Amino acid sequence: MDTAGAQPHVVIIGGGIAGLAAAFFLRDEAVRVTVLEGSPRLGGKLSVSEIAGVSVDEGAEALLVTRPEGTALIADVGLGDQRVAPGTTSSAIWTLGALRPLPRRQFMGVPTDMAELAQSGVLTDRGVARARKDLELPPTARDGDMPVARYVGERLGQEVVDRLVDPLLGGVYAGRSAELSFDATLPALAAASRRYPTLTEAARSLLPAPAPPSVGQPASASRVFTTLAGGLGVLPGYLAKASGATIRTGAMARELASAGTGWRLTVGSAADPEQVDADAVILAVPSRPAGRLLAAVPGTAPAVTALGEIGYASMAIVTLAYARSAFPKPGLGARGWSGYLVPAVDGRAVKAVTFSTVKWPHLAGATAAERALEIVRCSVGRIGEEALLQRDDSELAAVAAAELAEATGARGGPAAARVTRWGGALPQYTVGHVDRVRRIRDAVAAHDGVGVPACVSTARRAVDQVMAFLAARR
Repeated sequence: MDTAGAQPHVVIIGGGIAGLAAAFFLRDEAVRVTVLEGSPRLGGKLSVSEIAGVSVDEGAEALLVTRPEGTALIADVGLGDQRVAPGTTSSAIWTLGALRPLPRRQFMGVPTDMAELAQSGVLTDRGVARARKDLELPPTARDGDMPVARYVGERLGQEVVDRLVDPLLGGVYAGRSAELSFDATLPALAAASRRYPTLTEAARSLLPAPAPPSVGQPASASRVFTTLAGGLGVLPGYLAKASGATIRTGAMARELASAGTGWRLTVGSAADPEQVDADAVILAVPSRPAGRLLAAVPGTAPAVTALGEIGYASMAIVTLAYARSAFPKPGLGARGWSGYLVPAVDGRAVKAVTFSTVKWPHLAGATAAERALEIVRCSVGRIGEEALLQRDDSELAAVAAAELAEATGARGGPAAARVTRWGGALPQYTVGHVDRVRRIRDAVAAHDGVGVPACVSTARRAVDQVMAFLAARR
């Protein structure tokens, strides 16, 4: 416990990007910091390892430039000069029997240019005709939250939902648009839809004005995403070192209880428990573990209930290394596409594919052998597809390679394969999520979204709350 003249002790439970960012933000404060991570490694969903001699991210591979929290953290930790931009961010949709260009003038699948939509071939003629009706329909009344699919379907038709919106949301949340909350997953679009008579106009208002491409790179590429030359998975290690915190892996926090003016944590196994005292605690773990730790804390019942209502989806990343000659010309990269999405309605196992060495040219390497490789990331698993993910690694890799060959005409099998499983990794922001977050925030803290910038923002807010609490107590 904090005593007169002693530094307050802040314990952070969770050594993922949120917990490590919080530890880093506390580095210059007059506090002692301990990070407790239950697993054997730091980083959470950020991890990098080699395949065919090339370091490739196993989890999140990029962060949004349009949210400054992530890029600011990278700069503050001294990695600003390690940032790299994608070579292209243009994508395709594998549907209706062919790879078809994802319309550029769209916002999370909601089209804003009907002529471009028709030209893409992603929708049938009937689907395009239905989408055009959005421009003629009266405004849709919306009282409270509703599923994304319901609102978008009423405005633009089911084909837009199935072949554009659902694949894009599936890539972010591994969820289904029929269940995901419009207000929570697409808050900017939900807000804009209340200001404009049509959804097309609302989506158009959120897109940047078209800009001419810079030399050698599309203008949109460097303005949207970035990563680190060694992979985004190197960031946790740098944060841990720069934070100056005491870092403990394999240290599972099992119980949290109030103790005097502070807190007492039970860490480790039931057979050999350890007591850790803290003046303040930051929970940087998923909803269910956070709820279990808060269950014994007075006044947190509403938060515990709300945390228990948040479901999670599992997924796997199958990374394949091919000889570049395996892909016929014009191949996916030759068309300027960095990857493609697959609508769930088409019944495929793989929901998204990234040609990593096309999207991130720095991965092509310096040697002739490295430049001859094509690294491909295949994302597998949507909510409700647990049976698919129960297949063993070799079978998942074979399924991914077979579907990739069908879509692209790739010849021969991969030279190497790596399967990374992320069990219960992606929170599902179903209808009512905004109200759940309000209940959680009113009781304990923030719970503000997926993605590295959102985690960093939440960490910053948690640190501010902790320092304000400690200052008031002193």
